[in-house]
Amino acid sequence: MNLYNLIIQDKEQIALNEVFLDQNNRDHLIQLIKEHTYIKELQEYGLPVNNKILLQGSSGCGKTMTAKAIANALGKNIIILNLSNIVSSRIGETSQNIKMIFDKAARERSVLFLDELDQIGKARGSDDKDVGEMRRLVNTLIQLIDYYPENALLLCATNHPEIIDTALLRRFQLKINYEMPSAPFLDTFYDQLLSSFPEEMRNIERKYSISFAEAKDHALTSIKAAFIAKLEAKETIQS
Repeated sequence: MNLYNLIIQDKEQIALNEVFLDQNNRDHLIQLIKEHTYIKELQEYGLPVNNKILLQGSSGCGKTMTAKAIANALGKNIIILNLSNIVSSRIGETSQNIKMIFDKAARERSVLFLDELDQIGKARGSDDKDVGEMRRLVNTLIQLIDYYPENALLLCATNHPEIIDTALLRRFQLKINYEMPSAPFLDTFYDQLLSSFPEEMRNIERKYSISFAEAKDHALTSIKAAFIAKLEAKETIQS
């Protein structure tokens, strides 16, 4: 399989202030960005730089956007890999593919973003058909993470941290938790999202107990429906 066929091509530029984060998560990420901005100075004093980060928790709450925003803030290329797309029926081939991508990211000092880590990072006692092969795959991943250079950045995301091998989890120096947003937090999100539209289009029904991604889809669908209705009414009057 061609290496470049495994990488998700996504050039979207995201600023950190576009990602809705609670203050604790924002503080952690700003610190991370500053560490990599001043990496040479920190290394001169023998200070370690966090470069293995796990983004864990609810789907649609900003993990992928966070990875893009960090890469953008650092002016680095981002390599996005959805691990559910790379798992081959031949486990050895999967290990080889992952190693090639780690090597590419390390060589280019890129931000490497592995989505759905739980697809290959499951505990090494799970009920997979070939437990021995899966154990070797997890061991390969652990070794790649251990030797990943400090001047490159590894971000991994999972919706299911509870099924990931504990030895793998220990490799991450920083874990950022993503939870479903509260109603007040969603209201702030809706207010910001709707602010770019004319006032008469902002009065939509707001849904709660959903993710930011779901809220955005709902809001934009509602706005489009209202806008189309307005256009149709105008056409009716003109005819």
